[in-house]
Amino acid sequence: MKPNKLPLGLFAATRAIAEGSLSPKDYLQQCLARADEREPTLHAFVARTPAQEVLDSVSGGEWAGIPVGVKDLIATRTLTTTNGSPIYADQVLDYDAPIVAHIRQLGAAVFGKTVTTEFAWRQPGPTVNPFHAGHTPGGSSSGSAAAVGAGIVPLALGTQTVGSVIRPAAFCGVVGFKASFGAVPRAGVFPLAGSLDHVGFIARSVNDVAYAFNMLRNRAAVEPDSIVLPAVPMKTDTGIEPQAAPRLAWLRTPYDERVTAEQQQAMEHAVKQLRAQGAVIEEFALPDEYWTGIDAMFCLLECEGGAIHQEHVAHFPERSSVHLKELVEKGRARSALDYLGARALQQRLRADAATQLKGFDAILTIPATGEAPEGLDFTGDPVFCALWSFLGLPALTVPIARSAKGLPLGLQLIAPYKQDAHLLRTGRWIELSLPAV
Repeated sequence: MKPNKLPLGLFAATRAIAEGSLSPKDYLQQCLARADEREPTLHAFVARTPAQEVLDSVSGGEWAGIPVGVKDLIATRTLTTTNGSPIYADQVLDYDAPIVAHIRQLGAAVFGKTVTTEFAWRQPGPTVNPFHAGHTPGGSSSGSAAAVGAGIVPLALGTQTVGSVIRPAAFCGVVGFKASFGAVPRAGVFPLAGSLDHVGFIARSVNDVAYAFNMLRNRAAVEPDSIVLPAVPMKTDTGIEPQAAPRLAWLRTPYDERVTAEQQQAMEHAVKQLRAQGAVIEEFALPDEYWTGIDAMFCLLECEGGAIHQEHVAHFPERSSVHLKELVEKGRARSALDYLGARALQQRLRADAATQLKGFDAILTIPATGEAPEGLDFTGDPVFCALWSFLGLPALTVPIARSAKGLPLGLQLIAPYKQDAHLLRTGRWIELSLPAV
């Protein structure tokens, strides 16, 4: 069945509402109708704000009339925050995470809490891919990616510790942006690994995620590891002003044999199109030491995640998945020397990445090995996202093609630490240079 026309994306909708060509309540009605159409089979939400309450939320503010999906690890005072776990199935908190409070201050409506895998780790929820119900939407930000991909909301918050914003966004045919580590508030977000966790944005265009970043980024360094980055320059009518044709480092990795033929062909076709538009794209490799960062990342995740979840496993074994129990056991098997060595490598390589990328605007690579895997038990291989999460570098995915089954395929861009604005300008150029999919 061919889907109905999607409601406008975040940037376009706020502009139309500001100009008076779209009423906030009419836009919300479109999104509510879309949810009524898709959600019974999509299962993107754990809980939804009642429709009348969503409509009654319209008042003033730059985001008046904008519904936002909030990943179910992020505290909200009006809806359950289950963390994807039966341990917290009935938990209703009495506060909003600061980023949620800011969303409400902008006039937006918290449309609902989106499905996450258990504690943002590996046990999936019920969400299906909006392009093919027999396939995963990815994880751990499963519901956020599916809700945006289905056109229910123009923006959803996700989190990424390994690949949990970029990969599901790619699988669901939308844009995902993970800013530099520490650039977006994390208070009120249930942690998986504090040295790796990011809050990210899933939306329909590069303008959308850039706009979300501008409005929701840190304005002061009040949290541990937080940084303050400047806003991305955007014009009121057209958004990001794209840069001139970029110079891109097309990355070769030790994991390229995992890439499907369809994903490889999609990338080669995109590279050909980008070169035709003036981009300079050169094959590129990182020093071998960088790829030891994958194991170092899992060391950090297992140590920190194991420490967080050992009490859950001890006190609620019947409500803890085998994946969570394995995470705790792996954390116990790591040594303090392992952990400290991983942290030192993380800091050293993060600083060195700018040197490696000197002369390039961004790394060009893939967000996943191919289309979303069949079935709901496995959310996909995160290996093509893991290094960038370990290093805390900004990452962006944009859709570029569809597989033979009609499932989305994407590309991924990475820039040095704190070069978020430049990455988004590069991404906008690429988005404008490739045909819509």
